[in-house]
Amino acid sequence: MERRKFVCEMLLTLMTLFHILLTCVDSASASGLGRRNLLANGLGRTPPMGWNSWNHFSCQIDEKMIRETADALVSTGLSKLGYTYVNIDDCWAELIRDDKGNLVAKNSTFPSGIKALADYVHSKGLKIGIYSDAGYFTCSKKMPGSLNHEFQDAKTFASWGIDYLKYDNCNNDGSKPTSRYPIMTRALMKAGRPIFFSLCEWGDMHPALWGAKVGNSWRTTGDINDSWESMITRADMNEVYADLARPGGWNDPDMLEVGNGGMTKDEYIVHFSLWAISKAPLLLGCDIRNMTKETKEIITNEEVIAVNQDPLGIQAKKVRMEGDIEIWAGPLSGYRVAVVLLNRSPFRNSITANWDDIDIPTKTVVEARDLWEHKTLKRKFVDKLTATIDSHACKMYVLKPIA
Repeated sequence: MERRKFVCEMLLTLMTLFHILLTCVDSASASGLGRRNLLANGLGRTPPMGWNSWNHFSCQIDEKMIRETADALVSTGLSKLGYTYVNIDDCWAELIRDDKGNLVAKNSTFPSGIKALADYVHSKGLKIGIYSDAGYFTCSKKMPGSLNHEFQDAKTFASWGIDYLKYDNCNNDGSKPTSRYPIMTRALMKAGRPIFFSLCEWGDMHPALWGAKVGNSWRTTGDINDSWESMITRADMNEVYADLARPGGWNDPDMLEVGNGGMTKDEYIVHFSLWAISKAPLLLGCDIRNMTKETKEIITNEEVIAVNQDPLGIQAKKVRMEGDIEIWAGPLSGYRVAVVLLNRSPFRNSITANWDDIDIPTKTVVEARDLWEHKTLKRKFVDKLTATIDSHACKMYVLKPIA
């Protein structure tokens, strides 16, 4: 009797486990997030660099401004540093699709059409990006989204020569992003042109956990604004997912605010340093046609950009936090380590990076390169490096073992 009872209990347990397994498989299949990577476009081997219209211009965009921005990326030398994407955000299309259901460029602001604009951007040696939404309308509600039009819109984007798609999450049908976003992934893969896919899901359902199979980058946060508090909290939220970034798929704490005027120079240097060491997309959000010397100095720092674009592709982490004092560090190719000493406090502070915190063996002799001073420090360092940092400021180093 006891044996029969035991066998029945075992069978019941096995049936329950089998039911759970089937549920998981069905769920993965329905959302398009099974074992197979839906996105295999070969793009984003390093974080994308370029410019996006939203942070500075919002909906006040037109084709003349986009052309002038493309010109400025070239004339300022930014394109040679890697800033190659010219990304048009929300409000570029008419509210009503044409009689065949196609998206149509807004005639009052983009009379030449997106294809002609893409041709112009490409003629400059640059790439062009566009914006849509996994909902019925985009966030502005001034143009249609791509929900239920994914394959049609993807083909349209490809026919225009689009290189990058930012895909937002507003005004949807209430279904989960894990159901809606993979549909556009499949559509892009069938569109006949490699298109970088940026998931602008705001970190709602932790896209870092599933985005690598669906997109080339994924937002880990809500929208940034041009303030210290907004910038630093987005860096914090993004850092949580550091282990999930890799070549081809990047955590995205939103676009850069450098040059928009809401922060000090030191705060913008912190902003650019944290985005760089975090392997975040470096998408400029200011008016680069009229940027200040100070702004240009920050965004053209080739040594900081090189950290962001390092082929190893490992996102840095906070390795030490003591109140408002933080040490961020991550490995680079060539056995080097990138380090940011960050002072979030209102007071000047001394900060020390210890080798055992940043994965450098103890007793290792290290050469330190200051990336904002553009100089290699004369003395060599063993076991630790200390610097005094102003309020809301940082130091950024590349450490290279020499013995």
